[in-house]
Amino acid sequence: MTPAQAPRDAVPAALLDAVLGVAEDIAALLRDRPDSGRPIPGARWTVGEAAAHLALANELMAALAGGERRGYGDGTPDGLAEANAASLAAFPERDATVLAGEIVRHARAFTTACAGRPASAPALTPLGPMDLATLASYLLTHMLGHGYDLALALRRPHMVDRHRVALTVPFLMTAMPRVVDAGSAAGHSARYDLRVRGGARFTVTFRDGVATVSPGPVPQPDCTILTEPVTFLLLALGRCNPFAVLARGKVLAWGRKPWLALGFPLLFNAP
Repeated sequence: MTPAQAPRDAVPAALLDAVLGVAEDIAALLRDRPDSGRPIPGARWTVGEAAAHLALANELMAALAGGERRGYGDGTPDGLAEANAASLAAFPERDATVLAGEIVRHARAFTTACAGRPASAPALTPLGPMDLATLASYLLTHMLGHGYDLALALRRPHMVDRHRVALTVPFLMTAMPRVVDAGSAAGHSARYDLRVRGGARFTVTFRDGVATVSPGPVPQPDCTILTEPVTFLLLALGRCNPFAVLARGKVLAWGRKPWLALGFPLLFNAP
């Protein structure tokens, strides 16, 4: 498809470039240190299992981007975990070098599928309905989370940076209400002004345990939370300890109830 034929309402090229770039970074990591049996710190998976999951997830996302409808779990974090376990059991490949190629191949298929469809095209995803542009942000977020895990396990630099984090915000804003931890949030009511240093700003409002997300600030929030970009994503994905990053000054909080910042990440169950 030529640029003149591309839909006016297209998925941003920067987002598609980031999807492919992260896939290639992960593949380079796996090819450089193809230790498939190495455990991932803090997780039940090995490097080979995480790489296999990425290959499978990228293939699924490419199919969804092309307009296919596929079931995958029940939309809850527990349902996703069960679907992940079942898909890994049915896919025995664990060779890191082979999986590196599959991760890139399916990421490229995803970007190709997006190029021919409008950004507003609907997709039914493992976390519920969203448009194609948000699906691309979802895929990027998913790869960054597992790519960070792989880099940590293989003792190599990770690929999460300020620019890429900015592109994950549309998905995170969509996903937050869908991954609220019902037990932790039960009865909770508060308004949070979330700010990513040098980037996005949005509001998360809890009313009796139910969360809604809206762009921009609201008057008189209960708690304002300012987070360094990489830390913002790692917190959102459950990859770092909120108490530790507060102690290191990576997160600042103020407002009428600044102490709410400590418990904010615990209100969600990252899938």
